[in-house]
Amino acid sequence: MAANIDNPYLRTKVLTASPAELRVMLVEGAIRFCRQGRDGIATKNHEEIFNGLSQAKAIIMELINALRPEVDRDLCDKLSGLYTYMYTRLIEANLEKSVDLVDEVIRLLEYERDTWRMVVEKLAAERAPAGAAAIHDDSPAPVGSFNLEG
Repeated sequence: MAANIDNPYLRTKVLTASPAELRVMLVEGAIRFCRQGRDGIATKNHEEIFNGLSQAKAIIMELINALRPEVDRDLCDKLSGLYTYMYTRLIEANLEKSVDLVDEVIRLLEYERDTWRMVVEKLAAERAPAGAAAIHDDSPAPVGSFNLEG
């Protein structure tokens, strides 16, 4: 894990990502760690189970903490409930050593990831005409990330 912190490509990707892209990266990380925990359950490797499911739970907790109810309380309440459910299912999966429970969380996370990928694509498409106009008027292209809140 520490090697990823020193990876210059990953560092650049994270530092230049939009909030929506960061959320996709977090969800992808949670999926990867759930799969590690799932594989640990299947092979009875307790270290893999602990490391994978602990990291997945930490990411899900970060997703909960990143919610901003002041933007949309109803949506945040629903997402918080979903993330809390996933977190609880991972605790149960660890206690019961259940591949099926981890698979359930993976399916939910994959749906979440696919939804956020569509958001990222839609936002990129909405920005594209403005970027194309900037190229034609010889002004420099905009650099940086965008804000989901407006």
